[in-house]
Amino acid sequence: MKMPKLKVITSEKDYRRSLKAIEDLWDAKPGSEAHDSLEVLALLVDDYEKRAFPMEEPDPVAAIRFRLEQAGLESKDLVPILGSRSRVSEIMNHKRGLTLEMIRKLFDELQIPMEALIPRHA
Repeated sequence: MKMPKLKVITSEKDYRRSLKAIEDLWDAKPGSEAHDSLEVLALLVDDYEKRAFPMEEPDPVAAIRFRLEQAGLESKDLVPILGSRSRVSEIMNHKRGLTLEMIRKLFDELQIPMEALIPRHA
């Protein structure tokens, strides 16, 4: 099997070529040269995707709203989890952040992933 040339991915064409090479190397035996190439290509693709398709930081309020909608709930249903109606209002209007205890309760009660509730810059 011919090993692909490993280089930083800088274009859509390089990206597509690298994805095809990953597909071709997918069943490579661990410890082999082909497997090493597969791992390096995966890192290069990951790096390119982070640069070419940046993802916005999660918005905890958007995650809460989404989960409420999924469950057929309303903001008022958050009172037992977050405290008073005024606290729920402050949080839902981005005027107050979530405490660690609130995050735990949202995770336990509504199964909202913690990663969606904790901004990366926090």
